[in-house]
Amino acid sequence: METWVSFFTEVGFPIAVTFYLLHRIEGKLNLLIESIHALPEKMK
Repeated sequence: METWVSFFTEVGFPIAVTFYLLHRIEGKLNLLIESIHALPEKMK
């Protein structure tokens, strides 16, 4: 049981934080992509 706790603290926690941050950034990236696609129309 102690090995599982050690495994989670060493590997699981950084993975969980990474997925959380990627999930938060995803919305901002989608907004950026939409803005880039709309740029040619705004430049006309």
